[in-house]
Amino acid sequence: MKLSEILCGINVKNEYKDKEVKNVTDDSRRVEEGYLFVCIKGASFDGHNVAKQMLEKGAVAVVCERDLGLDGQILVESTREVYSPICANYFQNPANSLKLIGLTGTNGKTTTTFIIKQILENLGKKVGLIGTVQNMVGDEIYPAHYTTPDPYELQSLFRKMVDAGCEYCVMEVSSQALAQGRVAGIHFALAAFTNLTQDHLDYHKTWENYFAAKRMLFENCDIALTNIDDKNGLRIVEGLPCKVKTYSVDNNNSDFTARNVCFASDGVKYELVSDKIGRVQCPIPGRFSVYNSLCAVSAAISLGFGFEDALRAIAKCSGVKGRIEVVPTDTDYTVIIDYAHSPDGLENIISSLREISKGRVVTLFGCGGDRDKTKRPLMGAIAAKLSDFCIVTSDNPRSENPSEIIKDILEGMKDTKTPYKVIENRKEAIIWALENAKENDIILLAGKGHETYQILNDGTIHFDEREVVAQFFE
Repeated sequence: MKLSEILCGINVKNEYKDKEVKNVTDDSRRVEEGYLFVCIKGASFDGHNVAKQMLEKGAVAVVCERDLGLDGQILVESTREVYSPICANYFQNPANSLKLIGLTGTNGKTTTTFIIKQILENLGKKVGLIGTVQNMVGDEIYPAHYTTPDPYELQSLFRKMVDAGCEYCVMEVSSQALAQGRVAGIHFALAAFTNLTQDHLDYHKTWENYFAAKRMLFENCDIALTNIDDKNGLRIVEGLPCKVKTYSVDNNNSDFTARNVCFASDGVKYELVSDKIGRVQCPIPGRFSVYNSLCAVSAAISLGFGFEDALRAIAKCSGVKGRIEVVPTDTDYTVIIDYAHSPDGLENIISSLREISKGRVVTLFGCGGDRDKTKRPLMGAIAAKLSDFCIVTSDNPRSENPSEIIKDILEGMKDTKTPYKVIENRKEAIIWALENAKENDIILLAGKGHETYQILNDGTIHFDEREVVAQFFE
């Protein structure tokens, strides 16, 4: 592909020689003869510092945002902002052939994207998915390294979807991805907002930065679907030119409202009130499943699918790995795995389990290392307040000392009357929980969810909680 084709639509500040380009990258380790290298300044590495070496390595040109005095430099205003459209051009703009549905918010993105995918597939559409658990092109699964991939991988996935005949793509859009321009230049048919609570402040530093990053998604969509039960639901779409649709459980003035909600161990049921009234049955238990399913079915209807068709389609949906996932045990108690790793997420899952529990709710949890430390005592306080018994353990400690993370969690539990036990090793903690389970208990393993690994100070190890439970019963 010609360099001029890859730079089509991009404001280049200088003259350049048009050459054949073999590939594009912002990773200096991947550069080979014939590559176009985009210099991006990150938190710990600035691509501009190795631009000269990349040309010596065989790069046809380097895209930079400051004059490096190099033959072969291409000057732009912001390399981070142009990298996404450069990748899109390289893959021949596949997103233009897809109807994109983007979801953002603190909690609920993963489950809701899976439900939307299943609804659309039940309505006869071929659908791609991009998210935390996995990426999918129809039924084909690709590993997910980030909630929202970097621009090159993202455009590559779009290309695979188009080539496979997908008409829709449902994707989680993280705040980091929005702030880093990973979806710059991408237009969404519908963008949906789930909720906003404390998370990722280690990256964004302030609440307003976090909010502003989330809001960016709605600046480039045709329809914004927002949860107005959340205090930020209307604010996040305020003043934007897109068409706004609202959903709610508490507010009768919303476009889509859930009424007469019924909870059961096998799912939730409620009346969906819009310009019509119908009964929604979603086979995923928990109070927040009302919001997730309501968002999903509202998205389908907002995109033009029939009201009754959407309701029939959601009734055929199944659960999501690592989200209120019941682990087979054949015992008189229940083991549930859930990804809840934020204060709000933990509160939601424990509260939902309380509504269906006939015995104790025992919560096993930890907090991730090298992440927002302020949420640790909050999560400790929430777990202690809502659970009958807590087991405090490790999550992904990363470079931090696990015992120091646990100390932070226990700060929020120091005034509690709820009994708890500290077992730093997560496998040992799970085994202890199973050995001491009582009839009708719900044992909640919170924080890891779909993950099949644990990140320790000395590296990443294989760790699948399902396997730990299965091995215990063997």
